[in-house]
Amino acid sequence: MDNETKTSYLSIAAKAEGLYKEKGSRFLAFAEPICSEAEVRERLVFYRKAYHDARHVCFAYKLGEVARSSDDGEPSGTAGKPIMGRIESAGLDRILIVVVRYFGGILLGTGGLVVAYREASADAIAHAKVIECDITSTRTLQFGYEQMHEVMRLIKETDARILRQDWDGSNCEMEIEVGVRYADRFVK
Repeated sequence: MDNETKTSYLSIAAKAEGLYKEKGSRFLAFAEPICSEAEVRERLVFYRKAYHDARHVCFAYKLGEVARSSDDGEPSGTAGKPIMGRIESAGLDRILIVVVRYFGGILLGTGGLVVAYREASADAIAHAKVIECDITSTRTLQFGYEQMHEVMRLIKETDARILRQDWDGSNCEMEIEVGVRYADRFVK
């Protein structure tokens, strides 16, 4: 899709978990679909509280053009990057993966850490249901009441979602969320 507008992305349907064990250390991985950076912050607070006794709570997330990761005290590049690598190699978007590490007493070295965080993330993705989602656009429609039937038919055909609607007797205004692949149909 080099010259075409991207109309969909891959994500996961629901939270999924993964596990990797190495030399007594346990790496618990949690993959979740996300919609905003505020949601990411909220989920990270949850994991840090729920696993307060863990040595590290590392993560990576991708939200459209925004991609961030954290090693949370692990050597630089040994946790966040491998987690992000799994997200990118699976082609996923709007996803957060958190990997909680319980230290087992034996150092794994940087190579061992990279493998552990990568494999824990891969296991969480393997347990997730990958789905294709439409990229959406918000549109405001203004039309006469006589066009209501046609507009409602288009909403149903395109699985658009009505966000707001106002009526002033003969004129209607609607704000809708619709897949970008269908947005031009409403303009026409």
